[in-house]
Amino acid sequence: MGALYWQAPTESELLQLGLKARHFPPPQVTLWPECVLPIEIFSRVSTQWRVGAGGPIGLDYNVVYQELQREALMPDKHDEVMAGIRIIERAALAHMQQH
Repeated sequence: MGALYWQAPTESELLQLGLKARHFPPPQVTLWPECVLPIEIFSRVSTQWRVGAGGPIGLDYNVVYQELQREALMPDKHDEVMAGIRIIERAALAHMQQH
């Protein structure tokens, strides 16, 4: 999950540490084919969080379902992609709670 939210250090952070940007290469991620579509859809809806008093509580599934419809998936593939999105959603929520 960290690769999705990775950010390079700012120039001021690099100056404070005495390091160069090359010391912080972006993570390299190889996706399994069955993970590509869930990641793509999650990326498209990643600003569409439902938020409660304590912060994000989950994705707005109305938006997720709309994106799934655009893909015109067969029902069994729809369920598989949605399961992948839910896994990513849980990991993203855990990541956000740590930071």
